[in-house]
Amino acid sequence: MEYSSFLIKYGEIGVKGKNRYLFENALMQQIKYALKRCEGQFKVHKAEGRIYVDALSDFDQDEVTDNLKTVFGISGICPMTFSEDNGFEDLKVFVIDYMKKVYADASEGTTFKVYARRSNKRYPLDSMELNALLGEAILEAMPVLKVDVHNPDITLFVEVRERIYVYSEVIPGPGGMPVGTGGKAMLLLSGGIDSPVAGYMISKRGVKIDAVYFHAPPYTSERAKQKVIDLAKKVSRYSGPIYLHVINFTDIQLAIYEKCPQDELTIIMRRYMMRIAETIAKETGCLGLITGESIGQVASQTLASLAVTNEVCTLPVFRPCIGMDKLEIVEISQKIDTYETSILPYEDCCTIFVAKHPVTKPSLEIIAKHEHNLDEVIDDLLKNALETKETIVVSTDE
Repeated sequence: MEYSSFLIKYGEIGVKGKNRYLFENALMQQIKYALKRCEGQFKVHKAEGRIYVDALSDFDQDEVTDNLKTVFGISGICPMTFSEDNGFEDLKVFVIDYMKKVYADASEGTTFKVYARRSNKRYPLDSMELNALLGEAILEAMPVLKVDVHNPDITLFVEVRERIYVYSEVIPGPGGMPVGTGGKAMLLLSGGIDSPVAGYMISKRGVKIDAVYFHAPPYTSERAKQKVIDLAKKVSRYSGPIYLHVINFTDIQLAIYEKCPQDELTIIMRRYMMRIAETIAKETGCLGLITGESIGQVASQTLASLAVTNEVCTLPVFRPCIGMDKLEIVEISQKIDTYETSILPYEDCCTIFVAKHPVTKPSLEIIAKHEHNLDEVIDDLLKNALETKETIVVSTDE
């Protein structure tokens, strides 16, 4: 069946009251962004509380559907066709033709129902009459089918508006809220499995994300940096363009390694990462930080360690993976196509200078005391790290 349009269904947006149009407009912008990756031309428009995508040229339906599946805010994607209102007899022929093309291979006993909605009150038949008359016509034309109004195998949707739209498939969308409706936050993006998933999950709630990556040459390679850029690009398929700030963290790590207790290296390093990320976040209008931490996954992610890490931040820190186990995080990473990139064997700065026996119940008072060992050098090191940062705009449009 050749479809000419898509009906876009949304979930939470529908309960937004007087502000709903703002969310609808944001969703339309994200749909347009996703469709830039597709061959063909499209018109995205809103009519009578519905959002439509109309094809203006030839297009690949699978390609369009796959890209619409990356747009947060969409709960359902309905490939559809339409007929002009030329009377019921014409509609009946149109509907029967649709059913025969789409369900030509339907087996004996396949059940269906017609679900008609008449928004155009000038149409002479109401919804119940359309359900009955169209159902009768389909049964006569396709006797292998049976009616089941409670749990049908096929639901044929017929929407009578200025045109009459017909569809029977609702492809699940990703849900969530349109990116840009929930403010902006800064993701601490490493080369691991967890942080890309965290960025995806916060973006799903409508938050625009930027990211910061801590690079430690020569201990981390250019391939490790490229790995993070590739991960950001995969996340940007869902989140939109990401400003990736690359921080040279080598000198700070070496200073911590030389001047602080070995079992506290990871905690102190994390505290300086959070400080730097928050500085950039505030400069770029972000309202929070995002990390991929999960309670107890490693020594730096015990509750005691997280509390000590949080102490340096004034912005809220969002940890969407906090209550998930590794398998759950891996499943999401596979779903969003970041897993295979994340497991490439290029180390990030979190995996070097690791203590053999890291502290799991750090004392804030003791950690703060040992950070004073850095007083003579840390201000200059932080200033240099921020002044020499590299900012890369990462998107799927590249």
